Amino acid sequence: MLVENRNRLRGEITVPGDKSISHRAIVIGALASGTTEIENFLLGEDCISTIDCFRRMQVSIEILKDNRIKVQGRGLYGLKAPTSALNAGRSGTAIRLLLGVLSGQPFTSTVIRSEGSMKKPVGNTVDFLRQMGSAITAKDNGSMCPLMVSPARLKGINCKLPIHEMHIKSPLLLAGLYADGETAVNEPVSSRNHTELMLTHFGADIRTEDTVVKLRPVDNLYARKVIIPGDISIAAYFITAALIVPDSDIIIKNVGVNPTRSRILEIYKSMGGNIELLNERNVTGEDVADIRVRYSKLKAVRIDEKLIPGIIDELPVIIAACTLAEGTTEIRGLSSFKVKKTGKIKAISLELSKMGAKITETEDGLVIEGKETLRGTVVDSNNNHSHAMALSIAGLAAQGETLIRKTQAVDIVYPEFYETLNKL
Repeated sequence: MLVENRNRLRGEITVPGDKSISHRAIVIGALASGTTEIENFLLGEDCISTIDCFRRMQVSIEILKDNRIKVQGRGLYGLKAPTSALNAGRSGTAIRLLLGVLSGQPFTSTVIRSEGSMKKPVGNTVDFLRQMGSAITAKDNGSMCPLMVSPARLKGINCKLPIHEMHIKSPLLLAGLYADGETAVNEPVSSRNHTELMLTHFGADIRTEDTVVKLRPVDNLYARKVIIPGDISIAAYFITAALIVPDSDIIIKNVGVNPTRSRILEIYKSMGGNIELLNERNVTGEDVADIRVRYSKLKAVRIDEKLIPGIIDELPVIIAACTLAEGTTEIRGLSSFKVKKTGKIKAISLELSKMGAKITETEDGLVIEGKETLRGTVVDSNNNHSHAMALSIAGLAAQGETLIRKTQAVDIVYPEFYETLNKL
């Protein structure tokens, strides 16, 4: 993909429905009694995998026009044993949510992933579910697919999650729907709370006290209409573009600004970013707004470990923005997070360095010395959609042309990304 320097970006756009909320709307809608109607669903590969898994448990799910979905929920105890393995595809979210639900079922099921993901470890989700009594067996003591989940009597637990494992909260809460007694999940900082909000929307007995989420089982959940806001993780690329391309002024309509997901806005505002929330409202439990962003001369910032969980998906494009901020940005506390361990932070830093960015990798983070401009060159996304999009945004503000290799990964997440960018 060839990206040319732009002298300004102007206009109004929308972004696709939030992926995290789309997953949960299918899962919780399937467990509720009645017909759940979902609007602005993200019809991407990952969410289609979640739909397919619940269809295999005899949940009727219709895909209608205009990104609408209709789920004929079977109730908390109405799922049926699948006749074949449940394939979570490439989605880590899908497999974690599935394991939480399946742990409480009276039938045995097998969970697999797409061929390219079968060798990826599931992580510590299995270990925490086993603390509740879940009967999960698999290769390598439960960290590798295929995973077999057998009937078991679950008990509520009180557990504390480490800061880099807070994605385990949702499967624990879903398993808690079937457990004896209360399930309490204590987090070091508040992480994204889409599961809690949607469970509340569907009638669950759940409450949050500071950073502790407590859930008690109920007899049933009840179908509700769900309107999914635009995904702020996708909006982040356009927000960043408007901040770093001179003379830009754009509005992104109907974006989810849930405080547990919108920390990127806080960070950019602390850097001097000109960002306004317009038409703020609450839609089916989620905060939504139109986001107006204008070009700003960004200043360096310090990002510590407590902020990382709230910006983990947006980190590549934040790093790109920091390369053009005045001063030296420090990002600390990455060493325990997957993005650091898998080398993804090193990979995006290397590609931005080819464009003239000055980024030093430290033991637990990055030091970024801001520059006035970057230069266009040939870079590689390493088949990572977030890197491809972040490099594209950097290319808009770079001198000359930037050629980004292997941008096909973007099509899996947001096929209209470049088309939307060209409209501005």
